[in-house]
Amino acid sequence: MTAPHIPVLLRPLLAAVAPVRGTWVDGTFGAGGYARGLLDAGADRVIGIDRDPAVFDMARAWAGGYGDRLRLVQGTFSDLDELAGEPVDGVVLDLGVSSMQLDQPERGFSFLRDGPLDMRMGQEGPSAADLLNTAEESRIADVLYHYGEERAARRIARAIVAARPLATTAQLAEVVQSCLPRPKPGQSHPATRSFQAIRIWVNDEFGQLLSGLMAAERALKPGGRLAVVSFHSLEDRVVKRFMQARANAAGGGSRYAPELRHEAAAFTLPFRRAIGADDEELAANPRARSAFLRVAVRTDAPAGRPDPAALGLPQLPGGM
Repeated sequence: MTAPHIPVLLRPLLAAVAPVRGTWVDGTFGAGGYARGLLDAGADRVIGIDRDPAVFDMARAWAGGYGDRLRLVQGTFSDLDELAGEPVDGVVLDLGVSSMQLDQPERGFSFLRDGPLDMRMGQEGPSAADLLNTAEESRIADVLYHYGEERAARRIARAIVAARPLATTAQLAEVVQSCLPRPKPGQSHPATRSFQAIRIWVNDEFGQLLSGLMAAERALKPGGRLAVVSFHSLEDRVVKRFMQARANAAGGGSRYAPELRHEAAAFTLPFRRAIGADDEELAANPRARSAFLRVAVRTDAPAGRPDPAALGLPQLPGGM
C-alpha cells in the first residue's frame, strides 16, 4: 500500500543525510512518508512521533510490515529526546500542517473546504473557534500580524470580532475576504495568511519549533543528522538562524553590535543554502515549490540553549 500523500523533498533529504543508518526520529510522522523512506534507505529503526492520534490509526495498514523497526509514539516533537529515550543517529522534522490534515474538512485547517473551525493538531486544548470568539480584538490583530505577516491585521481582527460567534472555516474565510481586495491571477487566496497565523496560534507552533530544535540537539549522537523541511519564510528563518547560531556560523559582530562570546559549535553545516525541489518533483508535486530543506550535523559539543530573540522567533506582545 502506498502512502496517501507524497512526502516533500524526500529524495534530496535522503541524499543529503546519506548514508542512512542507525536509529532515526521522524518527529512529525503524519502519513509516514519520511519514516518509510528512511527505513527503505537503510535505517535500522525509526521512532515515529506525532501529536495527532489519528495518524496512527491510518498507519496500521502498513506499519506492521516493518516489524520492530518502526516504533510509533504519540506526543510532540518538542519532547522528542525524552520520547525517543536514547541517543539517535538522525532527526527529521516536517513543519506546519500536513496535506493530509488540509484534506480533512472536519479538522478545520482549510479555507477551501468548509468544516468546524478547529485547527488543533493534537485534538486537545482550545480550538480556533474558542480563541477567536473570546480573545480581545488587539490580541487577534497581534496574532495575524506577527504569525501571518498580515498587513491588514487590525482591519481583519475588527471584522472577526464584529462577526462573532464564528463556528466554521467558511465563515472565517468570508470575513477575511471581505476585508481584502480581490486577488489577481496567480496570487494566493486572501485568507491564506490569516489561516496560517491562527493555526500557528492554536498549536503554539513557534514555541514547539524552538523546543523541538533544542530537543533534537540533545538527542543526536556526534555525527547525527538533523534535517528540517519548512514551508514558509518565518519557519525557515528560525531554522536557519538556529543552525547558524549553534554552528557558530552567524557571522561576527560590528561596531554597533560587538561579537558575542561563542560556545563550542554543536553543529556543522554541510550545505551553505537551503535545498529546494528540482523540476521533476515540482512537476509531480506543486506543493514542493515553497518547501525548504536545511541540514546540520551534530558535533560532540554539549547541548546549549539559544536566545529566542536572536533567532527571529515571532513573539506576541505579552507572550502567548
